[in-house]
Amino acid sequence: MVRERLGARWNIRATDLKPADGIEELDVADFERCVAMFRGADAVVHLAADPNPDADWEALKGPNVDGGYAVAAAARECGVRRLVLASSVHAVSAYPDTVQRRAEDAPRPANLYGATKAWAEALGAWVAASSRTSVVALRIGYFSERSPTGKDASPRNLSAWLSHGDCARLIQASVESEHDGFLVVNGISANRYRIVELGEAERRIGYTPGDDAWAPLTRD
Repeated sequence: MVRERLGARWNIRATDLKPADGIEELDVADFERCVAMFRGADAVVHLAADPNPDADWEALKGPNVDGGYAVAAAARECGVRRLVLASSVHAVSAYPDTVQRRAEDAPRPANLYGATKAWAEALGAWVAASSRTSVVALRIGYFSERSPTGKDASPRNLSAWLSHGDCARLIQASVESEHDGFLVVNGISANRYRIVELGEAERRIGYTPGDDAWAPLTRD
């Protein structure tokens, strides 16, 4: 999705566990390999993880915990200008449902997956505080091309929806914005009802989503 929308704008070096056409092999838990990949990069966008909110420790430890550290430490080692980390709204899922979460809210996860995303945010704060690399952590919501339907169309999922187009706009803004230090932003579309706030943090990077889970897609 990112390469399709931003590949003409950026020179993207894409990686995954399994190599494919235009994608190089990388285990994000391998620090030395991450360093080799990141040398000379302007920015690193880290999206690799086990995304299952019900995953146990054995499943999460490698990609989410060890991998998060290796990527953050390698980006710091290489002195990249910007590190973008995929956090999740699960990092703040233990707040009451009656409370709209802000990007400024401290992590409060309700599951172990969310705890690994709080760890990713902590790593980002460490990198920004101890190097010249600035960091944006994205609390990503329910990511899908179309708004949730059928059994997935719960109020929570609809309010947390992030379209493909808005995700690309979010990542572009996170990489290209000018700011120093560490910043957490919420990553959802412009949904009519929102589980998280789109406020000052998102304005700071110039993120302007255009899609709404309760309306037809208006942008791509």
